[in-house]
This record gives sequence, C-alpha cells and structure tokens, in this order.
Amino acid sequence: MVKISRRSVLGGAIGAAAASTLARPYIANAQAKTAVYWAGQGFIPQEDAAMRKVCEDYMKESGNKLDYSLMPFMALNQKTISALTSGDVPDLIFMDAPETILPQNAWDDKVVDVTDVVAPFESQLSETAKLNSTFYNKATKKRSYYICPIKQGATPFHIWGDLVEKAGLKMEEIPKDWDGIWTYLKKTQAPLRSKGMRKIFACGLQITTVGPNDGNNLFRHFLIANGGEDILTTDGKLHTDDPKVREAAIKSVEFMTNLYKEGVVPPEALSWNDADDNNGYHEKLFVMDFDGTLSTELAMIKDQQAFYHDMKTLAPANKNDGTPMKAMVNAGGGFIPKGAKNVEVAKDFMKYFMQAKVMNENLKAGLGRWFPAIPQIVKDDPFWTSTEMPCLLPYITEGVLGPTLPLYNAYSPAWGQLEAEQLWGQANADVIKGNMKVADAVDKAFKRGNEIFARITI
Repeated sequence: MVKISRRSVLGGAIGAAAASTLARPYIANAQAKTAVYWAGQGFIPQEDAAMRKVCEDYMKESGNKLDYSLMPFMALNQKTISALTSGDVPDLIFMDAPETILPQNAWDDKVVDVTDVVAPFESQLSETAKLNSTFYNKATKKRSYYICPIKQGATPFHIWGDLVEKAGLKMEEIPKDWDGIWTYLKKTQAPLRSKGMRKIFACGLQITTVGPNDGNNLFRHFLIANGGEDILTTDGKLHTDDPKVREAAIKSVEFMTNLYKEGVVPPEALSWNDADDNNGYHEKLFVMDFDGTLSTELAMIKDQQAFYHDMKTLAPANKNDGTPMKAMVNAGGGFIPKGAKNVEVAKDFMKYFMQAKVMNENLKAGLGRWFPAIPQIVKDDPFWTSTEMPCLLPYITEGVLGPTLPLYNAYSPAWGQLEAEQLWGQANADVIKGNMKVADAVDKAFKRGNEIFARITI
C-alpha cells in the first residue's frame, strides 16, 4: 500500500516546531496552573494506577496541577461528544480508541492542532501511529496532528484452549487462513454441549449494531481477509465501485451472518457493546473471541490456571487467499478540544507523557495491554518480547513486529462518520432480522457510505 508522505501531510511545520522544542522534552511552567483532564478507565486496575502515577509524577516535576478524572469507556465517549457539541470542554481528553470521535471533530475544527507537541518525537513514532494521529481540517485545509500518540493496539483471537481440547480438537491444528480459524473453532460447540455444557457457544462474534468500536473493527478485518483492503485508499477516496471490494464485503457479511444463523454465536450479540464480549468470554459463554488488545486475558491475571495455561492468544496469520494478513493498528493518546481554558498545561503534560521512558513505564505498568507508539521501545526492553506472560509475545508479533495497517480514518474523516453510524453492523442486521439479501444489504451500506463521503471531500 502507498504510504502518505510525511512532507505532504505536514509540510514545513514539523521542522520549525521541532527546532524550537527538541532541546527540552517538556517545559515546566514557572507559575503553577491547573488543567482539567479526562481519561478512560482501563480494563484492569493496573492501567488506572499507571495513569494516576503519570499524572502525579508530572505534577511533582512541573509544579502544574491536573484535575483528572478516570471514566468508564462508554461514559467517556458520551461525555466527550456532549462536551464537543456544547463547547463546555475540559483541557485534555485521553482516549484509547478515539476513532469514531476524533476524525470528524478535527475536520470540523473542534480540536487543537498539536503538531508542536508531537514534532520532537515524530521520527521515533511508528508509521501507523503517525497516520492514526493526523487528520484533515476543512477550515485550515491541511492535515495536521490532532492527537499525541502514546499507545497502540492490535486485535488477536482469544481462545479457551482447554475447551478446544475438551471438544476433541487441537490448538496446533487450527488453520492459518482467516475463515479457516472460525470454521475450525465453530466445531467445538456440538461436542462441548454433548458433554454437559449446554449453554456454550463457539464464537464470540461482535455482530453488533450498538458499537461503538468492536463491530466496526471485526468487519474491517473480515474485509481485509477477503481482499477488500483498498475500500479506502490513502487519497481519501472510497472505492465502493470496485468489484473486488464489493465481493469482499459480500463474502464478509455472508460469512458473519451465516455464523449467527447457524446458532454458534450468542443471540444477544446483535446488541453487544464493547465490553459485553469480554464479559461473555470470561464466563466461558463461548470458546473464542476476536477482540482488540489483551484486555481479555489480563482481566483474569489473578486466575493463574486460566491466565498461564487455559487461555491462548492467536494472531491472524493469512488472508483467505493464503497471503499474509496485515494487522490493523490504532493509536490512542491525548487531544485538546477547542475552547480549552489551559492549552499550555495540556500540551506540556503530553510533552512529558510522550518521552520514551515515561511512555514505556506507563504501558508496562498496564501489563502490556497497549504497546508503545515508539517501536524502538519494544526492541530495547525485553519485557515486550518475554514469554513470561503467554499472551504478550503473539500480540507484539502481530502489532509491532509484523506487517501493519492504520485504521481507515487515517485517510479520511468521512470513515469515522461511516463507522459512527454502524453501517456494517446494520448490514448484518438487515440480513439477520430483515431477511434482506446479502448483496442488497451491502449495497445499502455502500450507498450510505457514498453519501457521507460526498459531503466530506479532501
């Protein structure tokens, strides 16, 4: 895939900004000031402790104050949307997965350009971190950094290996191709039910119309696996008129809806939010799940049998045509809404947070659920490639050491709006609940996608 040129993205702004800031990683203010800071709660207590520590350490070193609040994922999303709509905003918002919110608001000029913050670190960042942090602004008519990237995440399969064995199957016999993984593991359901696990399902498939992120993420991976990677290209153009893309979307919707109709997916999956599949997996409601980050495994780290032995983490290997599958990787970090009263402290804190040592300590303290936006950290610190936690190395191999892609919102803010409307989940629901033909459901989603992209052109 063609990469967006960093020169074309940011022009000469980076050089000028970098020259003024490289000598000092962050600047402590002479007079203490306070910034209001919202951040998402982690899926494990260690993440929250790590976020509190970086805030407290910054306040101690800088003399500035952070009035910080940690909120559940959905609550932070809702509160952020409300704040950006009303204009009553905090000084800084830190989101792990801002892809349904940030691109559109950067386009609408509701977010502060943070190019000057990112500039000293740009050469160290992964290409996907850069691309996932730059968005086009229709007011300035240019692409700039609107998020200070700290963390990235990929999406592996989470599998109860003990249940696979109990069903008479073997982990080492799971096929390498995408559809093959689902097809093989769905065979666990019948034998497990025959052995008394009458309520178990094979697949935790986020075929949801609620979202916000998991269903969209699942569909993107199905699309890539079926050869539809170029539905959106680096020029920001949507290619719903490409027969190859349409065929990939049809195959994806057909496969997912067939899994649901076959009864190997919990029926309530149509209304799952982003935490419901995690909870169901932990309760052994189903054998396997495909979900972002290692939150699934790390939430059970106190259960040594489950964490170190029973659960298995598997990275997707090949697309359905047998070629290597690229991992789609996001970027999370801090962004500053327009109207913030203390932009200076917000930027200063993110300059502090983006230092490699601070970034690494924070993400390690969070037990590696997210990996650093600076890949050299992974190469230099043996923690990241250790096998001490069985789930970590497959995850790092997928998201850092293997081939990757950015989220599609890196190419156009219209994609963020498309996913915010849950077009892919709705296409699945049209087939399952509305008895619509798969091709017609895909064409309906494509039509709406084209309408969105017609309004947002770069």
